[in-house]
Amino acid sequence: MLSRIIFKIKCLILGISNEQLSLDAHLKAGLKVGKNCSGLLGCIIDHGHAWLIEIGDNVVFAPQVYLLAHDTSTKKIVGATKIAKLKIANNCFIGARAIILSGVTVGKNSIVGAGSVVTKDVPANVVVAGNPAKIITDFDSYSDKVKADFSQSFLFDETYTLNGGITPQKKTRNDYKNIKNECLRKIR
Repeated sequence: MLSRIIFKIKCLILGISNEQLSLDAHLKAGLKVGKNCSGLLGCIIDHGHAWLIEIGDNVVFAPQVYLLAHDTSTKKIVGATKIAKLKIANNCFIGARAIILSGVTVGKNSIVGAGSVVTKDVPANVVVAGNPAKIITDFDSYSDKVKADFSQSFLFDETYTLNGGITPQKKTRNDYKNIKNECLRKIR
């Protein structure tokens, strides 16, 4: 209890909230992160239990994902907080504002849909969504559907992104037939 109070005082002195803690602080607290992960800076990570969180290689996080390795709702009932490991395996995508709770493992090559609340383990190679998250399809079926949808669509190239230097003119264009002819590509 005293350590939590001291931690909160340190955060107040430094002018940071739990949500603003740096990735370095989480890593120092024991967070394990594999290679080629992206999006973690926009996540809310359970700093007090970061040592229970393990993230594999090639995991992509959309903004404002919550990773929680503890559950204080048990304290009133049994006088103790439940803490448990949270693991995300290799090659996963975690959608915006998804919440992954303590004791959950997300299997390799899985996708967690935006806004999902993951309360139970997610098998490998599936897509889950909802509250609570449930399997909606397997990864291969989803992949086939995305490829089929994209094969019929034109895709904007990187010049239509912030990192690609989108211009004010491109932001306001609405002549999509000409855009298709100029800089869009078809996926095969």
